[in-house]
Amino acid sequence: MLNQHEYLCAMALCSALAMTACSSVNKDWADASAANTVAAYQSFLDKHAADPHAQEAKAYILALIDDAAWRTAQNSNSLDSYRQYLQAEPNGSHAQTARDQMAVLERGNAWKIAQSAGTSAALQAFLKNYPHGPEADQARQTLAAVHSSYRAELGTFHNEHAAARKRSELQSRFSGVLKEVDVLSPDSSNKRYRVMSGLMDQHEAASTCASLKRDHQTCEVVKADQQQS
Repeated sequence: MLNQHEYLCAMALCSALAMTACSSVNKDWADASAANTVAAYQSFLDKHAADPHAQEAKAYILALIDDAAWRTAQNSNSLDSYRQYLQAEPNGSHAQTARDQMAVLERGNAWKIAQSAGTSAALQAFLKNYPHGPEADQARQTLAAVHSSYRAELGTFHNEHAAARKRSELQSRFSGVLKEVDVLSPDSSNKRYRVMSGLMDQHEAASTCASLKRDHQTCEVVKADQQQS
């Protein structure tokens, strides 16, 4: 049986060993925290799987892996890279941002297609799918320009003076119908000065001509020349 001295020595040795072990764990944790890498935290777990810091180490490993996957996705900045991130990290801290970025890219690609087509149907289809955002504003402006590509032709003249005089007459007589009257100069396809209404959509141009014809004013709906509109 141990005497009191031997007992005290044994207790002191146990305490020293415990302190040494504790000091070693703390040092390993401090080293892992300072390195802040997956390898460093994994090394800590391999040595101290039962330590209270183990769960913290596992959480840091998951966060580091998530951040690395996110950086890879951002560097590529493509639909595929964000899809790959979401496949690897469906519950990652950047998952919603990845979805938002995908929506931005998809909207941008759809807008390029609509712009390339340049038709009313393509623009309206784009707006149906993407009613908000900067591209939607551009689509509405472009659509308005596509629709407002008609004029009411009100007369043709050999000289600018006669055309200007006719414009003044029309502005005076039909101010309630014609918001704007322009004189278009001759070009390669039109050798005369043309007196025209401002740009309108097709329905408005037809309605304007119908009203003017009732007052015996010559009027014809024409597609606006893009170089002169």
